[in-house]
Amino acid sequence: MKIKTASEEYLEKAEKLTEDEIDKLHFRMRGKLSKRAEDKKLTMLEAAAIQLEIEDEELQEWREKRAQIREKAKKNNKE
Repeated sequence: MKIKTASEEYLEKAEKLTEDEIDKLHFRMRGKLSKRAEDKKLTMLEAAAIQLEIEDEELQEWREKRAQIREKAKKNNKE
């Protein structure tokens, strides 16, 4: 997985998070991203912003797949 850079939009979102929400994000962080934050190659805020973006992308992909499954199920039920 290629590590992204934090976009302005997600940096702003990360700045608005509470300390508890940031801790939860860091807990869900993937190894490579977490290591970069620990090695100080990224700030914790940048790492949180990247994690937010990754989770948003994954959620969008999941929603698209779920919609496809529902459409397929509807077609099968009509037949």
